[in-house]
Amino acid sequence: MSADMEKSEYIPRKALATVAEMTKSFPCVMVTGARQVGKSTMLKQIMPEGMKYVSLDDFRKLQQAKEDPIGYLAELGTPLCIDEVQYAPELLRAIKLMVDEADRPGMYWLTGSQRFHMMKGASESLAGRVGIVELNTLSQCEAARDANGPDFFPAIERLREMTPDRRSCDINELYARIWRGGYPALHRDLNRNINHYFDSYLQTYLERDVQALTQVGDKNAFLTLMQSAAARSGQQLVYADLAQDAGISPKTARNWVSILEASGIVSLLQPYHTNTIKRLSKTPKLYFMDTGLCAWLCSWSSPSTLQNGAMSGAILETWVFGQLYRALGNRGLRTRLSYYRESNGAEIDFLLEHEGKLYPMEVKRNSNPTAADLKAVEKLPAGNAELQPGIVLCTTREMLPIGKGHYSFPISAM
Repeated sequence: MSADMEKSEYIPRKALATVAEMTKSFPCVMVTGARQVGKSTMLKQIMPEGMKYVSLDDFRKLQQAKEDPIGYLAELGTPLCIDEVQYAPELLRAIKLMVDEADRPGMYWLTGSQRFHMMKGASESLAGRVGIVELNTLSQCEAARDANGPDFFPAIERLREMTPDRRSCDINELYARIWRGGYPALHRDLNRNINHYFDSYLQTYLERDVQALTQVGDKNAFLTLMQSAAARSGQQLVYADLAQDAGISPKTARNWVSILEASGIVSLLQPYHTNTIKRLSKTPKLYFMDTGLCAWLCSWSSPSTLQNGAMSGAILETWVFGQLYRALGNRGLRTRLSYYRESNGAEIDFLLEHEGKLYPMEVKRNSNPTAADLKAVEKLPAGNAELQPGIVLCTTREMLPIGKGHYSFPISAM
């Protein structure tokens, strides 16, 4: 593919501005994220003149980097972009030595598809020297080629500024977006066969990322666990259930979920607590980071079967979690996202804590929510935080007041 074609097919990413800004301040910038979310493609769009690019997917380059990391870096010079650096963790210490010697911004760009391991290695070897950006599959704004559009934030005044009535769609189109998911390759070519794409993706993921993190002896059992986790996306995580489905021990199930989390396939949402109350539940909820992969693993063959199937509510909540996660990450906000569940079963799907304020959000599949959908907010122990009006994220087409200071907001406009 020519450079011109790559440019024309490139889908602008919100994180690009963050990378450019960090490059001015840090000697190293690391972009983490799951396989094929567009890390190297994004960086190539703003790669400064004279920066060299190497990928450690190339076995020969990988061997050179592992055997003599300092010599390898010295030969290539700076500025340098190293793709898939997780395959040669020896480079991180060598980069530290180079950075300490030169001490100037923009020396190295790094990418890695094992976010926790890479962040841990970077924090140990490059503390204070690296800016970290997490890239996910496309958000709704990015998929619509509107990377400059406003990010979702649940403050009432910010939601009004988003003009949701112009960004929203009907429920059929919403589930079409959910079913396709956000992998860039499936948006650059809308005619691409989704089954073929995810078949190939899963094979590469199992052979490269999973095996790099741990030696999984039974790939079929690991795949079964992935499918079981996908079917439970949006639910509280019970390792015993996953273990029973995959025919493995709960301890192995816990380890394998950690692999899915480390490689950016799933994320765990912790229950809400304050400093003054005990956590009512210690069980996290599991969410797939991409609803397209989740739906495919569960064998939902079309948007309509997904919309009308048993998983329609859970996949909608999974989609909302993903959009929240992306929007908050794109803004670089230091926030705490959690969920709340009372012992009697009353719950709030999402709670966002930011700058001393607490924002409750509930997800509903209907288009006419009421204040009763946020009834659990009335007894919410907010601690020292200032409780804000609740938001029901639903299939409405516009933002509307629903009583008691609460509002509904269209999921399709997030």
